[in-house]
Amino acid sequence: MQTINHAGHDMSKMSHMNHEAAMTNPQTAKAMEADMRRRFWISLILSIPIFLYSPVGKNFFKLNLPTPIPVNWLLFILTTPIVFWAGSIFITGTYYSFKKRKLDMSVLVSTGVLAAYLFSVVLTVMQQGVETFYEAAALLVTFVLFGHWMEMKSRRGTSEALRALFDLVPPQARVWRDGKEVIIPSVEIVVGDIVILKPGDKVPVDGEVMEGESSIDESLVTGESIPVTKKINDKVIGGSINQTGVIKFKAIKVGGDTVLAQIIKMVETAQNSKAPGQRIADKAAAWLVVLAIGSGLATFFGWYFIAGDTALVALTFAVSTIVIACPDALGLATPTAIAVGTGIGAKHNILIKDAVTLENTSKLTAIVLDKTGTLTEGKPRVTEIVAAEGYNQSQVLEIIAIVETSSNHPISAALIKEAENKKLEFRNKKTEKFESLGGHGIKAEIDGKIVLAGTERLMIDNKIDFGKMKTEIDRLLSNGNTISIVAVDGKIIGAAGIADEVKPTAKTAVAILQEMGIEVAMITGDHEEVAKKVANDLGIKRYFAHVLPEDKAKYVKKLQEEGKFVAMVGDGINDAPALAQADIGIAIGAGTDVAVETGNIVLMKSDPYDIVAAIRLSRATVVKMKQNLFWAAIYNVLAIPVAAGVFYTSFGISLRPEISALLMSASSIIVATNAVLLKRVEAKLSD
Repeated sequence: MQTINHAGHDMSKMSHMNHEAAMTNPQTAKAMEADMRRRFWISLILSIPIFLYSPVGKNFFKLNLPTPIPVNWLLFILTTPIVFWAGSIFITGTYYSFKKRKLDMSVLVSTGVLAAYLFSVVLTVMQQGVETFYEAAALLVTFVLFGHWMEMKSRRGTSEALRALFDLVPPQARVWRDGKEVIIPSVEIVVGDIVILKPGDKVPVDGEVMEGESSIDESLVTGESIPVTKKINDKVIGGSINQTGVIKFKAIKVGGDTVLAQIIKMVETAQNSKAPGQRIADKAAAWLVVLAIGSGLATFFGWYFIAGDTALVALTFAVSTIVIACPDALGLATPTAIAVGTGIGAKHNILIKDAVTLENTSKLTAIVLDKTGTLTEGKPRVTEIVAAEGYNQSQVLEIIAIVETSSNHPISAALIKEAENKKLEFRNKKTEKFESLGGHGIKAEIDGKIVLAGTERLMIDNKIDFGKMKTEIDRLLSNGNTISIVAVDGKIIGAAGIADEVKPTAKTAVAILQEMGIEVAMITGDHEEVAKKVANDLGIKRYFAHVLPEDKAKYVKKLQEEGKFVAMVGDGINDAPALAQADIGIAIGAGTDVAVETGNIVLMKSDPYDIVAAIRLSRATVVKMKQNLFWAAIYNVLAIPVAAGVFYTSFGISLRPEISALLMSASSIIVATNAVLLKRVEAKLSD
């Protein structure tokens, strides 16, 4: 489709629209494909009598068809609309190419078509009854249009998952305006509108629940298979489906700012971006255009001036050479594979931001996995509370819960939930001088007493003696618990053990990654004992413990300095520096805004096995890209001398322009079809 791209042709009243981007829009794609199909069929219908009345048709079928006017004038009448209507996209494309001072496939096609057509017109006017090239011009347009139509069909078929995302937004929504419930088009919702959801309704925009409670199915957007309970202050994502209750929510993100819109934009960008291999192919294609035109001119002069043959023979070989050298297949080699690969990824909730990422993911030699939220569920629970002499478990938990209410850390949430389950009275007590000590814990004042809650390192830094609690703390750690030690006025009063379950697919994913020859490392801010236990359980040999969020990037860089091509997998929130440092940043975070913004790849389902799937998809896509580039390059190298008549004198082998056009189109169709075969990798993504 390079012709159409460069031409900027108004194929469906959408001037200068990028073709690949348009293909992700179902209405535009359908209109463009319909236009191409219409051009092809009209061209084919007119080409049939042209072929039958042509010298080639007469000789091949031994026909002597009657004609009311001279044959060449009949061929002229039938061929003209093919060249200047059906083939107008190539002529228009040539204009825009020259305007941009570029030589591309549209120049080659229009050169071949116009050379055959105009030479035939001159012969028709000047010499009656001589052999012409009308059939070459007509069939060249027909075959090239067919190749583009087939490529359009294959490209449009790769975007089914993306087009399904467009359909997730309901056309209409209920909103509360002027004191009453009204139904308006979803596109008219503005930030601040109160949207009403009833059972079965789709969520039109992103928002925050203000009233009611319900279960919402977010699987089509985030990949989370279990419906999520939403209550006041919870976020809802556009495109999800309300299941049970009635809720009202405030619109906070609309239009292109919604999570769903960002996902769609990400996939569109990926499908339209160029991989490193494509940039090489583009340069090769540009030189191939020069080579084709040069070969065509050299062929004409060689046959006419050196071999002394007729202008008709010389022009036949010249047009054949120009036509068969069209680098259409080379231009399609990687874009089709990229489109299919990113489409498959989107279908499986694996969002790949650009073609460079899709290609480079296949090169990974090391992966750093954040523990919490990536390998584990990210939903820690309190397993045990231990108390120092003079205190009981409830007292310890209550004090911890009081200071943790000002923190949004997952461990804080687990401790607060445990206190709520124990029905402890901690909500009414306030903290003063709250301070979050990044990666270590928190510090606050309660009733004038200084309270510290956090890691061993926090206690050591504040010169707090562990005393008899050391044994209990070591026991909690040896059992694989993350710990939160609490000290009041410099004295440890107890500790809480918190555990986070490993995700069911984590161990399998680690094993497969290692089988693929990729070194797997784990990184965590947890204690050495906790990290060691999780790593041993998952079969990970290399791990980094006691790592602060801001220091994670240093460990990624350390692996890079060892000569490894590294991916960092994290939740996209506190792992942002490490994700940016890595060669490939993989955000695993159920479609949160931060995850979408941070990672090169976003795993919407938060499933570590999707890391394996993303690498398999990348490797399979690169294989298809290489196959396509090889085929396209070899085809042109071998085809040009044959078309130029190099073997005609010795072996009698030659190609007429229409046969060259057919072979050129066949090459493009083979490349597009080979890319579509990438869909076979889908079965392996979930093995």
